Amino acid sequence: MSLGLYVHIPYCLSKCRYCDFYSLGGSRQVPDAYIDALLSEWHRAKDTFHLSQPDTLYFGGGTPSLMTPAQTDRLIDAFSPLSGAEITLEANPETVTPESLRAFRTAGVNRLSIGVQTARDDSLKRLGRPHTAQQARAALEAARAAGFENLSGDIMMALPNYSRDEFDETLKLIAESGAVHISAYLLKVEAGTPFGLHPPSGLPTEDEAAAFYLYAVDQLEKAGFAQYEISNFARPGYEGRHNLIYWNCEDYLGLGPAAHSCIQNRRFYYANRLSDFMHGQCTLKEEGVCDVSDYIMLQLRLRSGLNLKKLKELYGVVFSPRQMKFIEQCVRAGYAALQGDVLTLTPAGLIIQNSILCELLEE
Repeated sequence: MSLGLYVHIPYCLSKCRYCDFYSLGGSRQVPDAYIDALLSEWHRAKDTFHLSQPDTLYFGGGTPSLMTPAQTDRLIDAFSPLSGAEITLEANPETVTPESLRAFRTAGVNRLSIGVQTARDDSLKRLGRPHTAQQARAALEAARAAGFENLSGDIMMALPNYSRDEFDETLKLIAESGAVHISAYLLKVEAGTPFGLHPPSGLPTEDEAAAFYLYAVDQLEKAGFAQYEISNFARPGYEGRHNLIYWNCEDYLGLGPAAHSCIQNRRFYYANRLSDFMHGQCTLKEEGVCDVSDYIMLQLRLRSGLNLKKLKELYGVVFSPRQMKFIEQCVRAGYAALQGDVLTLTPAGLIIQNSILCELLEE
């Protein structure tokens, strides 16, 4: 069984106006005391769950590229990932230099995910992003020069006053850099964020956002990025191995405040209290099990789909005649495909995945 290790770095230069992830703005570095706390929790969790060496390692945030390469090297060395492991670092363009990128690569990072979001500076400013499109372009070029062949870029769609031209410009910026993976997300206005408290003008309607999504899927496919999950697209062989562990319900451990884990079908989390975590007072708490509903939901995020035969083997679950009739309706409407034992959602079906899941999980 694979083990994915997620390491949360909850430090940012500033908080974006749409972000509801647990992170602290106003940070220019990651304190060594936080690295110490991560390692302490790693050894505790490793002993508690008898964990093996991780197959994948993912530094997420926050802004992991605020770590020094030396800190990153220290963590990778302690985690001792398997030979050939995928080791990903999320990076914001304004926090990296050609020198730091070369040092991160030397430390063992072999996959870089750069938060581009959009190629238009006015949109970046509206989002509260501290970088410019030119900085994003320079970071992507420097990453390739530093030896990162496995390079990913993020696109955020359905922004205020969004257009297909803005998407096309952003795709062009990322694709021309030599990126082999793209994550493309619709902007979601979350309660409690600055956008949630004061929604910006010019937000697309739900139907307009759906149209942007379908356009993006089509354009990404034409550019050679095949969709393998709702929001993720890759050139052949460059699908993100770490996130596939989540979606395939395999074991993963999350370290850091607000991080979540699933070990042996049991779910755990750390509270979102950085100070407690750094003082060893924020330990893993159990929050339930990963059950058949989770499996169905996660598998239907993937374009490879849900294998009904495997569903029966793993959970003893067979869809009822009513559910099969509903699936047939979805197929006729163009929302799904059923080939043999495999049920997949089309891009149009992925947009309304929650509604489809309500029907499939009702019983």
